[in-house]
Amino acid sequence: MTRYDLLVKNGTLVLPYHGEIRADLAVSGGRIVVVGEDLDGAEEVIDATGKVVLPGAVDAHFHIGIYRDMALDAFEETRSSLVGGATTVLSYFRTGRHYLDRTGPYGTIFPEVLAAVGGRAWTDYGFHLAPMTIEQIEEIPRLVAEHGITSYKYYMFYKGFDLAANSRDAQAFTMGDEYDLGHLFLIMEKLAEVQRSRPDRRLSLSLHCEQSELMRVFIDRVRRSGAVQNLRAYSEGRPPLTEQVAIAEAAAIAAHTGADVNFLHLSSAEALEAASRTPGRRETTLHHLCLDHDDLDARGELGGKVNPPIRTRAHNEALWEGVRDGRIDWVASDHACCMEEHKGDDLWPAHPGFGGTALLYPVLFSEGHLRRGLPLSRIAEVASANPARAYNLWGRKGSLAVGFDADLTVVDPSATRTVTADLLLSGQDHCPFEGVEVTGWPTTTVVGGRIAFHDGEAVGRPSGSYLHRG
Repeated sequence: MTRYDLLVKNGTLVLPYHGEIRADLAVSGGRIVVVGEDLDGAEEVIDATGKVVLPGAVDAHFHIGIYRDMALDAFEETRSSLVGGATTVLSYFRTGRHYLDRTGPYGTIFPEVLAAVGGRAWTDYGFHLAPMTIEQIEEIPRLVAEHGITSYKYYMFYKGFDLAANSRDAQAFTMGDEYDLGHLFLIMEKLAEVQRSRPDRRLSLSLHCEQSELMRVFIDRVRRSGAVQNLRAYSEGRPPLTEQVAIAEAAAIAAHTGADVNFLHLSSAEALEAASRTPGRRETTLHHLCLDHDDLDARGELGGKVNPPIRTRAHNEALWEGVRDGRIDWVASDHACCMEEHKGDDLWPAHPGFGGTALLYPVLFSEGHLRRGLPLSRIAEVASANPARAYNLWGRKGSLAVGFDADLTVVDPSATRTVTADLLLSGQDHCPFEGVEVTGWPTTTVVGGRIAFHDGEAVGRPSGSYLHRG
């Protein structure tokens, strides 16, 4: 007799905040309905013998459509997420240069974004929005109520200095109003106001913390120095001091307004220390945990250019210690599909960013669990449970508990593969992790109770849903 839609049998289930258990897991109607022993009676069975079953990762830092057509990017890059065991992505979006290359009210623009992504995402998905104008700040209450957007963003390094265009005209890039600390204050003030009327939801502002006036000084100094303009130079032009100062500025305004903040993609020991001294939640990325600018420079390419920059092994290890001891709340990919043609061989105009979502669980398993001894429950917390809690998805995402969405990935702990761009099922034609040997790869990824990825291939058609978090 068929009782369930799907059974995952004989695996080791990883439960965030608890540990590991040997059990079967049953799915009906897209949700987990039973966790127990010797379950049977399903239309479809996944044999997880010898494998680890993790809650689907919530990749909370993503950029759908930043450099490419949004519909194409949604299809190819959320497909890549499945390779790494991610079943939910939360993508940043803003008006201005890149993305749709225009400005205007989100009431008009955001429905266009949803239409472009709808029916093309393999994972469930949501958005963080960046208010670039006063008008967009005033839209926040409506965006919360109508679209469930409970998380927003401010880019501190856009203030007065457009590095992407090598120009001191930030407004040409943001297509917005005066983008300064006054603008940041107004966003935080509005979020705190709306938060008081919505105590059932966490409204938060995510912060890209690099201090632009200091960056101007350091970048000018590096460019005049005559040194090779490589990724080491890029790090020296945007040193950890710029992160420290920006974090302090944002923390002071957050304390005054009462806004809840997230410190994004911490890249250095100094940034982690500064962020750990102030209320807020803290994120780092796979590349800031694992990549070293000298190693990438030895390859003679600029594919690893990203903001904040790749730093050194010492900073890698400081951030891993933050993952271990709880100062880092979650790890994300900061996935931004960027083709080699947009990197080129000139450091400063090269586009920042690259893909990495397909490596989320593999790198955390290989480098975090196998190499550094982090418990699998901690891996599940930083990849899934903690971002779900931070962004109003807990209860649906982030756990293998009964009642949660049946989002999960089955990982073969002994599978060792060398990273190549082709392996990642992304549209991107290069990868800064290329050639790295990684152990612990998903064999099957399930989204909403449906097998979406198996044995290296996407299965069926995209069926991800928009996540209203309000």
